[in-house]
Amino acid sequence: MPKFSRLFRKFLISYIVILVIPSIAGYMSYRTAIAVTQSVSIENNVTQLRKSQDILERRMAEVEGFTRQLALNQELSVLMNEKGMDEKVNLYGIWKVNNDIKAFSQTNDFLQQFFIYLNNYNVLLTPASSYFQPERYYQSSHYKDLPAEEWKRTLLEQTHNREIIPLKPFITNGVETSVITYIQSLPLDSFSGTARATVVVLIDEKVISSVLSDLKDQYGGWSHISDAQGHTISLLGINESDAAKLATDTSFDQSKANQFYNDDLVITIRSKTTGWVYRAGIPRHVLMENANKIKYITWSVTSAALVVGLLVGLWQAYRNSSPLHRLLNVMKEQFGKDAAVGRNEYDFLQGNISNMISNNKRLENELNRQLPLIRDAFLKRLIAGEFRSLEEIAAAAEQANTGLQADTGYTGILQIKGYSGMDNVDILNELSAARLIMKQTLNDLGWLVHMTDLGADRVVVIFEGIASGEDTATVNKEVERILNELAEFLFMEYKITIIAALGNPFSTMMEVRHTYEQATQALEYALHMNRKGVLWFSDARLESDTYYYPLDIELRLISTIRAGDLDEANRILDAIIAQNIENRELSLEMKHQLVGELKGTFLKLLYQKTFQESDIFELVKHRVANIQANEEIDVIRQDIADIMASLCGLIANKKNDHHNQTVEQVMKYIAEMYSDPDLNLYRVAEKVERPEKYISNLFKEVTGKNLSDHLEQVRMDQAANLLKRDTYTVDEIAARVGYNSSHSFRRAFKRVLGVSPSSYRQSTTE
Repeated sequence: MPKFSRLFRKFLISYIVILVIPSIAGYMSYRTAIAVTQSVSIENNVTQLRKSQDILERRMAEVEGFTRQLALNQELSVLMNEKGMDEKVNLYGIWKVNNDIKAFSQTNDFLQQFFIYLNNYNVLLTPASSYFQPERYYQSSHYKDLPAEEWKRTLLEQTHNREIIPLKPFITNGVETSVITYIQSLPLDSFSGTARATVVVLIDEKVISSVLSDLKDQYGGWSHISDAQGHTISLLGINESDAAKLATDTSFDQSKANQFYNDDLVITIRSKTTGWVYRAGIPRHVLMENANKIKYITWSVTSAALVVGLLVGLWQAYRNSSPLHRLLNVMKEQFGKDAAVGRNEYDFLQGNISNMISNNKRLENELNRQLPLIRDAFLKRLIAGEFRSLEEIAAAAEQANTGLQADTGYTGILQIKGYSGMDNVDILNELSAARLIMKQTLNDLGWLVHMTDLGADRVVVIFEGIASGEDTATVNKEVERILNELAEFLFMEYKITIIAALGNPFSTMMEVRHTYEQATQALEYALHMNRKGVLWFSDARLESDTYYYPLDIELRLISTIRAGDLDEANRILDAIIAQNIENRELSLEMKHQLVGELKGTFLKLLYQKTFQESDIFELVKHRVANIQANEEIDVIRQDIADIMASLCGLIANKKNDHHNQTVEQVMKYIAEMYSDPDLNLYRVAEKVERPEKYISNLFKEVTGKNLSDHLEQVRMDQAANLLKRDTYTVDEIAARVGYNSSHSFRRAFKRVLGVSPSSYRQSTTE
């Protein structure tokens, strides 16, 4: 088949379409999975940021709660309400308050660095110590760019209500850091003027960043917190300038909860309580890590599936289009290559196959119309004794569809009386109608019977079937009853009178000719004696002064012996003996003449080329010459039977030799042509010029195995030899031994040798 035939391309395109449809569905599923994965990742990060927001706001609430507790502290209230520095300092109260606030720095990391400034005493209290000169505290802990006087004026001497100073650089013991500052004046209702006391909480940026560290550690991103005015509260993983640029960039939508900016997913949350803005940036590649895994796996699997699917499609397209292509070529060879020009291959096949079916139906109808004639011809050949063997009779009966199912039965002749010597057109038409009525009536009587016309007024009937061991007399009475019933019905209804003559039962179809002759003789006797009704041959003993050995019987005997059928030859001989001994009274002279005729028959046989060139010619010739006519008939019959056995044995041997030669020719042809994938029984039969069924049965009979099994064995033996050489691949070996499909070759090899071709090659190599 051409590699890229139109049929091949059509099959391939259909497989590719089938392959593309699930690929599109897979791509849509992939896009959905990516979108879902991205959505889940965004949702997880939003949840993480909200969690961090909740923690930070809860800590700030704790800071505010801390200032409220200080406002309720009795010792601190006493100190705030005492007179100024002109009075004696309440050292015990200061010490007591100092001890009370130590515990707060140990329970909350946001309260690790704070102080309380008492305006009346100009004292600054920290968890570690007390400073009666706030400037000394400023020397160790102060804002980087804020002078002491301004620090004291803006933070300590003014009133503050939950005020938060954004992130500022701060120096503690020479170490610079950044802090946000929470300031609350005491008492809590101080809104103007100078506060009695001021609580200042310094929250290190690192402490705030630790709350958001999970976002950076887990995703490698950044975070930024700003107050309602945009001042930075905390930042991690991003510098101040980048944060400011993000806040002022017009391409960045400040109102969106999440959006991509510079290849980062920026998540924005606004606090409803503080107004702070929480932002977290997650790199796109980190966010899409799981989605990318899905993408890589999906593309890898899809690519592999497409490649494998395409290869399978190529193989299936070749496998399925190859038979159609070969059929198309055969059609073109039969109907002409020009017939398919400009037409679709399937239309071409459909049109021609439809024509073939139509022609076949017409032929079938014609054969059915001719079938009655074929059956009639078969029955005429049967009663004429033209068949040489039972196999030939069986084959002809099957071809004619006669329905013969048994080898036993009766042969008879039915004659319509009253029309002898009348041959005008009206009489012939009347006889035709009478024969038709007689046949139809006989069929309706229930016995399996076959009939054929014998002249204008006679019908030969063959009653089929005598059960093994059944009493012959009982069957004779049943047949006689049916014929009498037929005669009575025809006379009562149509005034047709018939005579029925029957021969003795036959035990094989080869004896039909003999029983037909008996029925003929019985009919002649009935007409001669003016007998009516049914007459059996056994009841019509003929007186004859001559022997019975007609020419056609002699020819049948010769043909049977030449065919090597000893059983049929013995039956013909027994029939000849029975006709002359049981049914006739031969004189001694007639007996001698009969024996002489029989000896002459065998001498004719011997001088034919088949026997004349054999080794037994002289021996059999001598035995024929030694037959004595004056011997008893049983002795003569035995001598003749022995001669027939010798001649049939010679024919059987010659047949075996011929059969062996034919089988050898078949095996030689298979050995030469085993590599042809189109080698089959038809090709072999065509080569040896014999019918397919004959070759199949003959090969099985001689070799004991089927021809197809032998062909497969030859191919497997050749494949095994090629596998041992390790020169060709398994697919190449499959083609070299006559297989179009390597898969079929592998299955056949394992079925015959029990192992796969690859395992066989490996075992022979080892």
